[in-house]
Amino acid sequence: MSDSTWRAFSLMQEIETQRGSGAPYREFLRRPSLSCGVYSLKAGANDLQAPHDEDEVYYVVAGKARIRVGEEEQVLGPGSILYVPASAQHSFCEIEEDLTLLVFFASGGPTD
Repeated sequence: MSDSTWRAFSLMQEIETQRGSGAPYREFLRRPSLSCGVYSLKAGANDLQAPHDEDEVYYVVAGKARIRVGEEEQVLGPGSILYVPASAQHSFCEIEEDLTLLVFFASGGPTD
């Protein structure tokens, strides 16, 4: 696929594929300036992610939790959209309902 080829995705299919993978995060698109994936956490789980080198945007598809960015917290639910700047300490906490997030990373996403 060339860099100029457009793509269409089914959010529900990407969520099903991520769930079937057994991993909490599954990337489904990586380009030089953008990465997209699905991130899921079960109710009561601990979010162990570390700060990323890229800006990111989360869209809450399902679930209820709090997000802690630095010293600030906010409640999130379906339809919430959240921007986290590169290098910001952040984690999801008090996950009351299974959380499913659509994640967009600037600059191609995290490296393994």
